[in-house]
Amino acid sequence: MSLLSSGLVAEAVQAQKLNYPITHTVEQIDEYHGVKVADPFRWLEDDRSEETEAWVKAQNELTFDYLDRISFKGKIYQELEEAYNYPKYSAPKKKGDYYYFYKNDGLQNQSVLYRQLGENGTVEVVLDPNALSADATTRLTVFSLSKNGKYAVCGFSKGGSDWQEYRVMNMKTVELMSDKLEWVKVSGAAWQGDGFYYSRYPKPDGSALAAKNENHQVYFHQVGTDQQADRLVFEDPANPQRFHTVSTTEDEQFAALYVSDRGQGKDGNGLWVMAQNESTFQPIKAEISDFSYGLIEHVEDGFLIETNEQAPNGKVMKWSRGDKGWSTLIAEKPEPLQGVGSAGGKLFASYSKDVTTRIYVYGLTGALEREVPLPGLGTASGFGGEADDAFVFYTFTSFTYPPTIFRYDIGKGESTLFKKAELSFNPEDYQTKQVFFKSKDGTAVPAFITHKKGLELDGQNPTILYGYGGFNISLTPSFSATRIPFLNQGGVYVQANLRGGGEYGEKWHEQGMKLKKQNVFDDFIAAAEYLIEEKYTSSDKLALQGGSNGGLLVGTVVNQRPDICRVAFPAVGVMDMLRFHKFTIGWNWIADYGSSDNAEEFEVLYGYSPLHNIRANTSYPAVMITTADHDDRVVPAHSFKYAAELQRTAGPGSERPLLIRIDTNSGHGASNTKKALETQSDIYAFMFSNMGLTWK
Repeated sequence: MSLLSSGLVAEAVQAQKLNYPITHTVEQIDEYHGVKVADPFRWLEDDRSEETEAWVKAQNELTFDYLDRISFKGKIYQELEEAYNYPKYSAPKKKGDYYYFYKNDGLQNQSVLYRQLGENGTVEVVLDPNALSADATTRLTVFSLSKNGKYAVCGFSKGGSDWQEYRVMNMKTVELMSDKLEWVKVSGAAWQGDGFYYSRYPKPDGSALAAKNENHQVYFHQVGTDQQADRLVFEDPANPQRFHTVSTTEDEQFAALYVSDRGQGKDGNGLWVMAQNESTFQPIKAEISDFSYGLIEHVEDGFLIETNEQAPNGKVMKWSRGDKGWSTLIAEKPEPLQGVGSAGGKLFASYSKDVTTRIYVYGLTGALEREVPLPGLGTASGFGGEADDAFVFYTFTSFTYPPTIFRYDIGKGESTLFKKAELSFNPEDYQTKQVFFKSKDGTAVPAFITHKKGLELDGQNPTILYGYGGFNISLTPSFSATRIPFLNQGGVYVQANLRGGGEYGEKWHEQGMKLKKQNVFDDFIAAAEYLIEEKYTSSDKLALQGGSNGGLLVGTVVNQRPDICRVAFPAVGVMDMLRFHKFTIGWNWIADYGSSDNAEEFEVLYGYSPLHNIRANTSYPAVMITTADHDDRVVPAHSFKYAAELQRTAGPGSERPLLIRIDTNSGHGASNTKKALETQSDIYAFMFSNMGLTWK
C-alpha cells in the first residue's frame, strides 16, 4: 500500500506541531457600560504599519508552508482548473442596435465585455479588464450605457477594493475618454441626457482601506468635463452615516434619491424624486424607517413602487401625483417578493417559494397575465429591459443545472433556449434534496443537500455545511463548477437557509437580527446535528464554511460548539462585534447587529462575538481563516485579531492547526479567477488533510 493512498501523509501533515508567530500584546482596556474589555491586539487594526506587515508575512509563511506539505494539493488545483475551464456567458442586454454581454473563455482572470450588432452580426470587444493590470486584479464593476447608447460609464476596482474609479467610454470609437471620477463607493451611474448622477465620499483622511466612510454625496457629471466641475446634487452633513444613491426612470424625466440610515439601526429607506427641469428633490417618503421603497418605473400620472410597508413579504404600489396618493397594484403574497423588473410594457415579479424562484407577468395596472414556466426548481434572474422590447433574457441555474440563458417572448409568453453551458458535466450523476430540520426553538429550517447518486449514508462522507443568515440575503440554488471535483470525491455539499436571511420574507429576517441573533447560530448547529443524525456525515467529517456575516457565523459556532465539526473556514468574517462600526462602512451593519454603544445590545454582542469568546483548554476544530489585504468592507483587522487570539488562547491546548491565509491584491472576494481557484484548492486540501483523507 502506498503512503499516499493510506492517508498517512494527510495525517502526518495534520499532526505536525505548529509554532505560531508570537503576537505581542498591548495594554488596551475599553469600558462598555461598566464592563471592562481588553483588546490586546488593537495594534493589528493599523493596516499600514510595518509591525502589521511583518505579522502578515510571518502568518502567511506558516500557513503556506503547512499547505504546501499536503501532497495532493496540486492534484486538487488541477482538477478545479479542468472543471472550471468552460465558456461562461452573461445574458445579453440590448441597447440600440447592439447586444452587450460578458464572456469568459474558461480560465480568464476577468470576463471580457463584448457587443454584437443585431442578433447575428459582428461581435467585437468593448473592454478587456485582463489588460488593465499586470496581475489581472483590476475588475470592471459597472458598465452603464446612456439612453441613446452614445456613452457608457465604466467602473473599475483595483486589487479587490470597494473603492471605484469611474471612466466614460465613447461607444462610437469604443475608447475611454479623459473623464475620471475618484473615491466612488456605494454607487451606480444614473444617466440623464449626456450626464449622469453618481455617489462618492470625500477623499479619506487616513487609510483608504480602513478609515470610516462618512458624508456620502451625490454629484452630477457632464460628459467631457473634469470631476472638479461636477455639480453637487445632494449631501447631508448633519447625518454623515447615511447612504445617498440615485437612479433615473427609463424616460429620464425623473431622478429618484434613496436615503438610508442603517447606522441608526433603521433597515429601510426614504424616497425622493426630482423632475428633469427641477433642482430639488420632493419627498414620496421623507421619513426613514424599517420600510423599504424601490421605484420600478414612471407611469403617466405617477410611479410604480415596490415596498414592504405593512407587507413583510413585499407588494407593488402605485403612487399618484396630486390627491390620489397610494394604491395597491400587486398585493402581498404568502411567498416573499424578491424583486420586480419591467420590460415591454409588463412587470416581471420574482417570488421565492421554499427558496426557489417563481416568475409572474403582470400588466402595468397590476393584472396578472401568466406565470413564466421555468426548467425546474432553482434560481432565475434577469427579466429586465426597455418599454419597447419584444423579448427579454433570463438565466436559470440550480445546484446541478449550470447557468443557462433563455429568451422570453413577451407577447407569446414563450421561452426558448438561447445559450447552454458547454461543460463536461452530467447532471444525472448527482442529486439535490431539500430537507427541513428543527432548530432549538422548534422552527423548521430548510437546507439543500447535494451529492453524487448512490452515496452511502454511513456517517463517513466529507461534508461542507455552508451558511450566512443575515441582512435579508437569501442563499438560493446555484451551480458551481468547483464543487464537482469535491462531489466526485464522495463529498456532500449542504446549503442551509438560516434565519436572518430573506428566504421567507422580513419576518424570517427579523428572527435573526440584533437581540435574536442567537437564533442564527442555533439554526446552524441544528443543521450540523441533523446531518450527523441522518448519517450524511459525522463530526469528524464535517466542515463549517461561511463568508463575511457567514464568517461571523462560523467563528461563533466554533466557540459555542467546538465539538460539532472537524474543520472550520471563517472567511472575511466580522469577528470583533464591539468595534465593527469603527471601520469603513461597518456602521451600516448596526441595523442588523445592533451596536456596542447600546447597553442591551452590547450584552448580546459581547456574549457571542467570535473574538471575545475563544476558550482555553478546549479542543478546537482545525481552523483556516481566510481574508485579504484589500478587503475594505470587512477590514482584515477582524480576522487578524481573531487569529492572534485563537492562537494565543486555544493554540496551546489544540491538537489541530489554527491558521490564517491572507491573500494579496484581493478584497472581500477573490479579485480574479486564478486567486479564486488557489483559495478553493487550499480549502479542500486543508479540509481533507485534517479529516485524515486523501484526494483520490
